[in-house]
Amino acid sequence: MEHRDFSATPSVNAPSHEGVTQTTDLPLYWRADGPPGAPPLLLLHGGPGAHHDYLYPQLLSLSDTYRVITYDQRGGGKSKTGDSTPVTWQTQVGDLAQIVTEFGLIPPTIVGYSWGALLAMLYATHCTKGGDARLAPARLVLISPAPITRAWRDDFEAALSARGRHAAILAMREELAASGLRERDPAAYRQRGFELSVAGYFANPTHARALTPFRVTSRVQQSVWESLGAFDLRDELRAVHCPTLVIHGRQDPIPLESAAAVAQSLSAEFIALDDCGHVPYVEQPELLFAAVRRFLAESPHLAGREG
Repeated sequence: MEHRDFSATPSVNAPSHEGVTQTTDLPLYWRADGPPGAPPLLLLHGGPGAHHDYLYPQLLSLSDTYRVITYDQRGGGKSKTGDSTPVTWQTQVGDLAQIVTEFGLIPPTIVGYSWGALLAMLYATHCTKGGDARLAPARLVLISPAPITRAWRDDFEAALSARGRHAAILAMREELAASGLRERDPAAYRQRGFELSVAGYFANPTHARALTPFRVTSRVQQSVWESLGAFDLRDELRAVHCPTLVIHGRQDPIPLESAAAVAQSLSAEFIALDDCGHVPYVEQPELLFAAVRRFLAESPHLAGREG
């Protein structure tokens, strides 16, 4: 097992190529990394309302073999908008369909993380139920998928809240408050504050140091979740048929039962990682990337071009 240094925040390299979409009604920021002729992967970040780069630099490791294309989803990161129109899951699915078409990713290979995995599932069910079937995913990699029912989302919120009150995390908060770091080094104080704000997502809270900091646009997050209502995707997912890999940490605050139900509904391969919370690309990168690379190699797919 590789010894990892959690003492410093990772840095994210500049993209090989970047730009904004030309076919969506709001220009969305995108970046592409890896050999231009390599098989393309469309990477969907979490949130909703976050931005792509907190998945990096770790997930950029896939760009040695694949052309990794990602974008900031509407309302977050470099795709923020002053438009007050609520962003819904339908908005996000529509944007995703436009990106698949604009980049020639027909059919796409989609790697989704957290909310991005749920977005990939919503997109797949949309294509199956009446959208353009040509745009349906050829294969899916779903990493730490967000809950697929409202009840499991409630369980997740309760678990995450309880973790935030854990004695170890409370002690670290008290240590930070008494450290005087806010006055000595405001940037380091903000970084440590971020780490503590996400510590509950990790099996080992100290591993939060290796997560690239990010922000969530709360207005977008709220409007997307509200648009889902009392959702339950299990029946709809049974109509989706494509090779799928589901990977979930056993210590993820998102219930393992939800991820197992994803795998069961999609007839997917399911891998549960020990000693791993919601961020396997930080806590169990070797196991995660070995599984993803093996799955992609076993189901080769060559569609797409760079937009």
